[in-house]
Amino acid sequence: MNILKIDERLENIERLLLTNKTVLTFEEGCTYTGFKASYLYKLTSSNKIPYSKPNNGAIFFDKKKLDNWLLSNYQKSISESKQDALNYTLNKKR
Repeated sequence: MNILKIDERLENIERLLLTNKTVLTFEEGCTYTGFKASYLYKLTSSNKIPYSKPNNGAIFFDKKKLDNWLLSNYQKSISESKQDALNYTLNKKR
């Protein structure tokens, strides 16, 4: 097996391990979100993302809160919007 294939498999294993954790370090948060460290620091310093900093030390993320934040501002697909419009119309006639 070549080195690139091994690196790829190790990265996949690391990602799988992150899914089992409930609290992520800053570095793990970068890996989990795919954000660069500078952007994640910008989000934390402007309080745009939920994080914890016990004793004013290292930054940690609650994975559930991070997931909720990542999935906020949901945009419906065209088919979902059409279905909502159809449901609204059908319910309005009753």
